[in-house]
Amino acid sequence: MAAEAGLQTEQTQQKNEQEQKQEKKQKKRSPMNPVQIFFLNAIIIVTVIWLLFGMVFGFAAVPNGDMSPNLKAGDLLLYYQLYKDYKAQDVVVLRKNDTTYVGRIVAVGGDTVEITDSESLVINGHTMIENNIYSPTPRYEGFTQYPLTLAEGECFVLADLRNGGEDSRYYGAVSEREILGKVITVIRRNNL
Repeated sequence: MAAEAGLQTEQTQQKNEQEQKQEKKQKKRSPMNPVQIFFLNAIIIVTVIWLLFGMVFGFAAVPNGDMSPNLKAGDLLLYYQLYKDYKAQDVVVLRKNDTTYVGRIVAVGGDTVEITDSESLVINGHTMIENNIYSPTPRYEGFTQYPLTLAEGECFVLADLRNGGEDSRYYGAVSEREILGKVITVIRRNNL
């Protein structure tokens, strides 16, 4: 009897081991071979990167020295495209007249902008004191007429290098639709 019980136990163990091996084989099997799995993973990664850097984030190089000394020509900017609550002092990347610009917002919709003959920036009747700007703000004759009251959804953008920088004094108010995004980080060119 003990021999029969031992034989049954041994047969049961062998049967359990065979079932476990079959389950492992079934778990390991995939309907796709490794090459297909690799390409599927690659497509998923590329799609995620495209969504992140095509729809959420963007890269742009500073095109010239208009934002000097804060940003230098060639610096790489990472900007956030979904940001829509623009306010004064936001640095933005914008596209105007098929050209990419980088500038600092100084006024938004509803504000009145004036650049005086004494090269001062006046917003809503108050002369602005800007701690990060090191040159006066001259008026560009023949382009924008002052005082300029911005419509809702418009911004007035100035370059940090106020002498000779191409900005809203040259091309006028910027629609929020023309702003590509708010700059969130800067990678210095000399560190690349």
